[in-house]
Amino acid sequence: MLWDVDDTLFDHTGADRKAFHLHFTAEGLPSDDAALATWRELTEAAYARFTAGELTFPGQRRERARAYLGPETTDDEADAWFTRYIAHFEASWTAFPDAAPALAELPYRHAVLSNSVNTVQERKLTHLGLRHHFELLLCSDDVGHSKPDPRAFHAACKALDLPPEQVAYIGDRLDLDALGAHAAGLHGIWLDRTGDTDAPPGIHRITTLATLPKLLAEL
Repeated sequence: MLWDVDDTLFDHTGADRKAFHLHFTAEGLPSDDAALATWRELTEAAYARFTAGELTFPGQRRERARAYLGPETTDDEADAWFTRYIAHFEASWTAFPDAAPALAELPYRHAVLSNSVNTVQERKLTHLGLRHHFELLLCSDDVGHSKPDPRAFHAACKALDLPPEQVAYIGDRLDLDALGAHAAGLHGIWLDRTGDTDAPPGIHRITTLATLPKLLAEL
């Protein structure tokens, strides 16, 4: 069983929202809903460049900081600004309430495949009390490929010593997670917590991890 982390096990969106309001208010920047939407657009664009190999992980953070501090901002200044945001972000880390019960109930081997860096996800899962459930933690920085590239999924299957057809992948993103896994020959499971969108053919859709054990038993 392969897992995504952010917005699957960990409430990334909620933690980011809290951290944004605290950080931007402290920095004297607008922190209303429109400002939050802009922040998330900048985040999505910079992170896409990271997963494409155009920016390093620290580089995508500096890119986001410079959007507010100006292009002439030094790396040290950008790092300091982003470190202040991270302090609020990490203080807001929480797991979804259905994460630990689902992991404890499922009688399968578990591993993580994340479009992040290993040190960040290792620290996060340890903080959330979930790290012990996973025998492997694979991130794009050590795999060398990012979801939805089939090579990322195949590298994870190889690490588990299992063929793709015997592995299920669960994540909150239809495009990166479920469709990517399905295209790579895995069972793609889409965790759609909003519950307002139908899944395309071949994709298994759930709205809570509480129903995951039943679905996996049927696969």
